[in-house]
Parts: sequence; structure tokens; C-alpha cells
Amino acid sequence: MVETTGGGPGDGTAEVLDRPLPDGVRRRVVQIVSDGFGGLTVAELPAQLRQYARFAANRRAKFAGNAMAAALETDTLFRQRIGEKLREAQPELAGALDSGSPPPAADPLDVAAAAYVLRPMGWVKLVAAAGEEAQRADAERAGEESRAELERLREELDRARELTRAETDRLRAELDAAKKEAESLHRKLRAAVSDVRRGEAALRKLQGELEAGRAEGQAQVSAAESESRRLKARLGEVEAALEASRRAAREGRSVEDMRVRLLLDTVLDAAQGLRRELALPPVSVRPAETVDAVEPGRMTPKDIAARALSENDPAILNQLLALPQAHLVVDGYNVTKTGYPQMPLEKQRLRLLGQLSQLAAQTGAEVTCVFDGAELAAPVLLAPPRGVRVLFSKAGVTADELIRQLVRAEPPGRPVIVASTDREVADGVAKAGARPVASAMLLKRLS
Repeated sequence: MVETTGGGPGDGTAEVLDRPLPDGVRRRVVQIVSDGFGGLTVAELPAQLRQYARFAANRRAKFAGNAMAAALETDTLFRQRIGEKLREAQPELAGALDSGSPPPAADPLDVAAAAYVLRPMGWVKLVAAAGEEAQRADAERAGEESRAELERLREELDRARELTRAETDRLRAELDAAKKEAESLHRKLRAAVSDVRRGEAALRKLQGELEAGRAEGQAQVSAAESESRRLKARLGEVEAALEASRRAAREGRSVEDMRVRLLLDTVLDAAQGLRRELALPPVSVRPAETVDAVEPGRMTPKDIAARALSENDPAILNQLLALPQAHLVVDGYNVTKTGYPQMPLEKQRLRLLGQLSQLAAQTGAEVTCVFDGAELAAPVLLAPPRGVRVLFSKAGVTADELIRQLVRAEPPGRPVIVASTDREVADGVAKAGARPVASAMLLKRLS
């Protein structure tokens, strides 16, 4: 149905489409708008379409189709500009529409889409005719597809029937053969049953004989297994002794031998030091020396008590390091951050190691300085000073745990001194038999 209002002859702008635009025509209209879109400036575009100005033609048709169709319908000026671009692109089709005689060979959808954009007189009829033509073409195409599908299904049904007949004949033949084979098998089965019964009687006789032989063999096997276990145990002992001898020959001495030797040296040095401390005579005790008396220059228990030092006196550290085979373990960063925390870590390490080297030279004690490897940004390149062993903890292991491992590695009885203000470290090493001292005491001794 076409509604008209006032307008000059040949002007179809007053005509109104009273039904939805057919899908085929709408797609062609969107494509026309997308093609003409690129020839317009941003100022010539409606506000809602300016965001798509830089899109390619195919992307504009995909993402801005609805917006372009709506703008073409509501914005007359925009439609006229798109119409001008269409006239430039397809002048023959535009001229034919203006004259009222579209080309007979042209696609009805293209004619309807161009008429919808240019709006010549009678454009609504062209759009409606294109819609009906598209529906008729779709119906014809669907009918052709249905007929082709029906023909294909009929052919498949005929093939299925043929296959079913052939399969039925084959199964019948197989059934007859199976019946004949079953009868033959029944005859064979009856003969086999007779054979089995005779065999069972013979088997029962053999089982009796076998049981007697099995009992005798079991006794022999038990005796052989007992002897085999004894020989294997003896062989294991011999192999273990042989391996121990080989390992001792390779290593020369084991870790336990080293610990025992170190402990023996410690006991001997401690005995000599105690002998010097108590001023024991070099000869055995004489009967006259058992008489209670005070010898000239000999210290009494009261004199020894007067020599006791304060708990914070660095002289205590000197006495501990003077013990035979003493081992000083230092919690490196704990000491440096107590004494000079403002210095960089590298300078802290160098200063502490230099002082520890002097202390080792003065006392002759074994000195090990432990640093936390987690503090390192990269591997440390440093030459340990003379007399000082420098260790960094591995990844995932703290310096505190490394210190406890060092203390546990020492034999019981060796004097081990641990310098750290960490209470957890002090308590842990004390339980393991070491003597904890505060970092401040070591700093006083070093200064």
C-alpha cells in the first residue's frame, strides 16, 4: 500500500513503505551505504555514525549495519548524500530508475535497494516487488532442495532394502551352517566326556602318588631353604665387611675417625691446660704431699673465686678461645648489623672478616663466619682472609640453620663458641652443647 502527500511530479519522497524492508533488500541497502560511506567527510556523517568513519567497508557493514539503516531512514540529508555517491557509482541504474523503467536484466534486489536510497516515483512498488520476488525465489529454491532431498532419501531406502535382503539371506545360510556344526560338536562333546571320565580316574591315582612325592620333596626343600638363608646371611656379612674394608682403604679414615681424633686432641689439650692451670707437678704424688697444708704461693679456693669475671666482660671470650681446640662460629650479619648497620653489606663483610682474621692469628682458635645467602643479589666474589672460614647458606636455608648444622657436626666435648644476639640461635646451640656469647661482647673484643 502506498500513501502519498504533497509533492511535485516524479518525487517519491512522500511515499511510505507500509511493511518491513525485505531482508535481501536491506542487506543490499546496507552495502550501498557502506560503499558510499568512505566518500564522505566526518562532518557530513550523522553523529551516531562518526565512530565508524575509519572502519573498512566490510567491517562497517558488519558492525554498523543497523545504525546505517536507521540513519538512512531518518536523516534525509544523509540519504541524499549516499544517493549522490550511488549515482556516481551506478549512473545507468540511477538513470533508469529516474525514467521509471528499470533494466529488465538487473537483479530485482539491486533495483529495489537503489530505489529505496534514491526514492524515485514508485519506489515503494519496486521494493515490494523485489520482496515478493525474493520470497518466490526462496520458495522455489526450498522446493527444489526438498525434491532433491526426497529423491536422495528414496534412493537410500532402496539401497537399505537391498542390503537388508542380502543380509537376511546371508544370516539364514550362516544359521544352517551353525546348526550342522552344533550337531557335530554335540557328538564330539559326548565322546570327550567319556574321555574325561577315564582321565579323571587316572588323575586321581596320579594325585595320590604326587602327594606322597610332594611331602618328601617339601621336606627336602625346607632343609635346602634353611641352608640357603644361612649362606645368604653369611654372604651378606662378608660382603658388608668387604665393602667396609674397601671404603676404609679408599678414604683412609672415616668422618667418625676424624671426629674421634679431634675429640681426643681436645681432651689431651684440655688435660694439659688443666695441668698448667692447676700447677700440677710433673711427677706422681708423693706420700708427703697428702698432708693438708698451705704451700708458699699456692692459690686457695677463695683466691680462685676472686678471679671470676663479669658475664659481659670480653675477657670471658678470651678465656673461651684459649681453650684447647676451640672453635668460634660467628653469625656474620647479626654481628655487623649490631656494630655498624649503616655501612653497605659488602663493606660490613670486609670489615668483620678483617677483624676476625686478626683474632684468629692472636688466639690460634678455629674461626668460621656464616652469612645468610638470602641477602645476596648475586654470587659473592671474595678471598677469605687467613685463618677464617667463610660460609654462605644455600637457597632455602637460613644462616641460623647453617650455624646449628655446624654445631651438630662437632663431637661432644669440643669447646664451640657461637657469637649471635639471636635468642633462638643461642638457645638452639646451647642445647647442642655450644657456648653462646652476645654479638656486643665479640665487637668489644674486636675493638
